[in-house]
Amino acid sequence: MSKKKDNSFSLSTFFRKDQNAPRSLLAFEWVIIIYAALTAIYVAVMYSKLPNPNSMLVMRVQNVAILLAMWAVYRLYPCRAMMALRIGLQLLFLGLWYSDTYEINRIMPNLDHVFAAAEQSIFGCQPALLFSQNFSSPWFGELMCVGYGSYFPMLAVVSVFYLICRNEEFQKMAFVLFATFFIHYVIFDLLPVTGPQYYYQAVGDSEIARGIFPNLNDYFLTHMDRSPIPGNMGGPFYEIVHAAHEAGERPTAAFPSSHMSVTFVLVLLSWRTRNRWLIGCVTTLFVLMFFATFYIKAHYVIDAMAGIISGAICYMVFMRCPDKWVGLVPHKKKKGRKR
Repeated sequence: MSKKKDNSFSLSTFFRKDQNAPRSLLAFEWVIIIYAALTAIYVAVMYSKLPNPNSMLVMRVQNVAILLAMWAVYRLYPCRAMMALRIGLQLLFLGLWYSDTYEINRIMPNLDHVFAAAEQSIFGCQPALLFSQNFSSPWFGELMCVGYGSYFPMLAVVSVFYLICRNEEFQKMAFVLFATFFIHYVIFDLLPVTGPQYYYQAVGDSEIARGIFPNLNDYFLTHMDRSPIPGNMGGPFYEIVHAAHEAGERPTAAFPSSHMSVTFVLVLLSWRTRNRWLIGCVTTLFVLMFFATFYIKAHYVIDAMAGIISGAICYMVFMRCPDKWVGLVPHKKKKGRKR
């Protein structure tokens, strides 16, 4: 009979040296390096037109240098703890790459008027404008902020679950997540859509309500004003979302919603584990996230719907990548003694 793989967690197994660890860079690290290289070429070509080309190039060099340094440290002492740190650091840097998409696409003509008009033609109104107006109670606003603010905690919970309980799939999970993120970053680089919180603020809610969607061209090259977050101002979750927006939000990355795409990937990853607690928690937060994205005016409804579709496509494509290519090394079978 075949023995089940041991996924039990303890400090000893967490820091135990893995004799069968991959020696090369992992697939998700190649995704980051390739994206950094391609966008660095773009920055070099458009150097004179970009507002902050030097800081953009320095950020790429620093992030890739840290990635290579962590790879070198892992090679010296490969273990689950070092792999977790290797992946965790790059998860923390995702916010920098997200903000960077604004630096790339801000010199392009804005396309929000196209997406707002499409929203109007599909729904006959602007749901992102009316939703928060018709559901303005403090408790509902806090509930929406719980959903939107759960984005990074969900990433952490699913990642830690795989690290501890399904360690044999941890590297593949990381690849699927990073590949999903950076595919969307490429789209954001090429598609300058800011979302309702910036577009409505620039045009004015009264004009938006009348169905007037002017072309703002390069307005967001120099403007970053956004609509205030609706909800219970002063509420704990409201303040968390507000602080996150103050720290890293930029007029970029609206279509498709990477929040919905990545969250849907997390839902599919949680269903893969068959853990009822994880499935229930992530699926519930996914539903809240869907409504929260346009309740707080971060996205149009079509952004959220497109995010679910793009997330499903990313999951199906990237999960099919061969384990060996992703970086998983099959454990060698011990040969039995001949009698």
